[in-house]
Amino acid sequence: MAKRDELIPLYRQLHLIRRFEEEAARAYAKGRIGGFLHLYIGQEAVAVGANAALRADDYVFQTYRDHGTALARGSSPRACMAELYGKDAGCSRGLGGSMHFFDVANNFYGGYGIIGGHVALAAGAAYKSKYAGDDRIAMCFLGDGATNIGGFHEGMSLAGLWKLPLVVVIENNAYAMGTPMSRTTAVTDFTTKAVGYGMASDRFDGHDVRVVQEHMAKAIDRARSGGGPTLLEVMTYRFRGHSMSDPGKYRTKEELEERKKRDPVKLARQALLDLGMNEEDIAALDAEVEAEVQDAVDFAENAEPAKAEAMWQTVMAPEDL
Repeated sequence: MAKRDELIPLYRQLHLIRRFEEEAARAYAKGRIGGFLHLYIGQEAVAVGANAALRADDYVFQTYRDHGTALARGSSPRACMAELYGKDAGCSRGLGGSMHFFDVANNFYGGYGIIGGHVALAAGAAYKSKYAGDDRIAMCFLGDGATNIGGFHEGMSLAGLWKLPLVVVIENNAYAMGTPMSRTTAVTDFTTKAVGYGMASDRFDGHDVRVVQEHMAKAIDRARSGGGPTLLEVMTYRFRGHSMSDPGKYRTKEELEERKKRDPVKLARQALLDLGMNEEDIAALDAEVEAEVQDAVDFAENAEPAKAEAMWQTVMAPEDL
């Protein structure tokens, strides 16, 4: 388990993601953010714990619930918030919005909206590492609903066959959009699927960031040392709807309140107190985060809108090709 000095930066990341997402929701409600907005509130420990175990040069792929993972990887809150606002200073120059964050400098290779399709992309990055003979690994996050998609099977099959340095992380938040697991799959333990691909597996609670880091590190070490891919199932829960347009009426208030007792941010905060950190120092840390998030909002509000010519530089092939 992480010591106090090791837990402090993890708590800061957890709190940063939480406050970033809360302010994003506020801006969306005001009409400052368009399109879809899928929040990571409740699942923060998964991204933070994973990144604590990863190296900076490892490849990371995520679904469209991608803000938290990008921030955990080191993406600037300014660039992330500007992307939500559709501004040129955004991490995808305002062209991708909430669902398509991208940050090459931090080896974060996207938010993807095609369910399960990005598993093959992550397998490709892992294949590149194995072919090049380096020891970088690829990590691919997906939701429990993506495990029934063809792209998931294709990527997993190749990863198992070629023993690729890939870690596939199922963030099981109990719902595929608004549909509970009991209505989407006959298998309630997704790690059993790993057997069919000849890969290792692990299943664990994803609310305590220290537990996440510990389990992630084992799978990452296995991949990096040539032991092949691993399928992880992390048991987590989102406190908001699938997206901002989802009122979440498919679950009861009692269920939500019970789940909030395992709030990752509060668990980490209590762990710091138990390790001897005082309330004043935690409050000072929280104030730093508050100022950083407010700075990101102010920056996004005042930044220049996305530019049409950026499409010719980043999406369209140049005319002289």
